[in-house]
Amino acid sequence: MSVPSNPIPPVASLPDVAKVREIIKGDDPSTWDIAWQANLTPWDGGDIQPPLREIIESGGIDFPRKGRALVPGCGSGYDAIYIASKLNLETFGMDIAKTAIERAQKIAQSKVNASAVNVKFKLGDFFALKATSDEEKFDLVYDYTFFVAIPPTKRPEWAQQMASLIRPGGYLITLVFPINPPTELGPPFFVRVEHYEDVLGANFVKVADKVPETSVPTHVGIERIVVWKRS
Repeated sequence: MSVPSNPIPPVASLPDVAKVREIIKGDDPSTWDIAWQANLTPWDGGDIQPPLREIIESGGIDFPRKGRALVPGCGSGYDAIYIASKLNLETFGMDIAKTAIERAQKIAQSKVNASAVNVKFKLGDFFALKATSDEEKFDLVYDYTFFVAIPPTKRPEWAQQMASLIRPGGYLITLVFPINPPTELGPPFFVRVEHYEDVLGANFVKVADKVPETSVPTHVGIERIVVWKRS
């Protein structure tokens, strides 16, 4: 992979990230909505994340074309809308920030084919979500910047929740970002592919792990797209 002639500064050094870290409090989820209200959302690229499109449209993995999908920490909803339209899945975007959900609903309504896209957005806490029957489990879950938004101490709980929500044979797509130098600061918290491996354990098998061919400019060289299958 080529290195940009004018290297992109690490995400952690970008001004908006520093401001987000001043606002977000790990013990107060409501502070995420404050960041959205202030338009301090450096993780929001204003469109579908290119690596998600790449992994789904490359044809290398036979992703489900019926069933249910979930995008926790969905933000503006671009990725959830794409999954619903491209894979024809009943897709649910969830976020703890009311402003994000309102924005996602407006974006979905503005799409020309919105009536044909089965996507819904819900204000709520991923860790409180329950799948009490097989019908309520998901065939696909996509995580972009949600794993790195939660304190690292909650990562085992994140993995347990994924295992409880994804049906056997279902897929978990993780966009591992930002792969920056180690730090105790966050969000985003320090992350490597191994951090996912450590907590997903025996419940998931890694079926793809690659550097995306296309990234948004601020992501070049500091992200990987990794797909896991529920065992």
